[in-house]
Amino acid sequence: MGKRRWRRLAALALGLAALAGCGDGSGGAAPAAGDAAVPASADNWGLSFQTEGQAPVGNAGAEELERYNAYYLGDTGEKVIYLTFDCGYENGYTERILDVLKAHNAPAAFFVVGHMVESAPEIVRRMAAEGHIVGNHTYHHPDMSAIAEQEAFQEELTSLEALYRETTGREMSRFYRPPQGKYSQENLRQAQALGYRTVFWSLAYVDWYTDDQPTAEEAFSKLIPRIHDGAIVLLHSTSRTNAEILDELLTRWEGMGYRFASLEELPA
Repeated sequence: MGKRRWRRLAALALGLAALAGCGDGSGGAAPAAGDAAVPASADNWGLSFQTEGQAPVGNAGAEELERYNAYYLGDTGEKVIYLTFDCGYENGYTERILDVLKAHNAPAAFFVVGHMVESAPEIVRRMAAEGHIVGNHTYHHPDMSAIAEQEAFQEELTSLEALYRETTGREMSRFYRPPQGKYSQENLRQAQALGYRTVFWSLAYVDWYTDDQPTAEEAFSKLIPRIHDGAIVLLHSTSRTNAEILDELLTRWEGMGYRFASLEELPA
């Protein structure tokens, strides 16, 4: 095994350890709307839900993020939901999730890391074949806010691009999600320079602890009242609960008048 390959695998092991306990900042508090600006230093993505059924306040404002082709909300003037899944590894549920999405004719974005592409190539190929976005969650899932050099930042994205191209014969979609929601202003600039749109989220819940999964009732109590126009929803494909509730969840959102849209509908 070449030294470069060995270093990648070692870094991937560390990244997956972080992924297993990934908090993703989904419940973090955010400052008031007037104070929400992109920090120059490292930060964790966080949200403050102030009014039920309304878009939350992020710890960076939507208009400021758009300067870097970064988003946490879609079109807030339309009853539309953008479904996204973070995929660190295959836990036996992704194909069931794909089945439900197909039944609802619902496009989604799957943010994958190197391990997912290497260990479950047939599932990744299915994502692409069924018209879903396969986005870049980095090769090793490190804390990207700790990477200051453009070359090192770029390597995390382009090495995954190369693996995806080799595996699927396709080019990876230019959507990037920072691992664990850790980012900095410089990261936003770095991703933009590579032609990527950075995608955070406006709705998530604690679904990533595989040995402590929420009940369906707990999941619905977070995902139904907090849904809002233009929501970018983050779910983890490793979650048993998500696989079990997804059909009912999408049906209930459809019953509330929502449609599902691709991230491609976000402004370029």
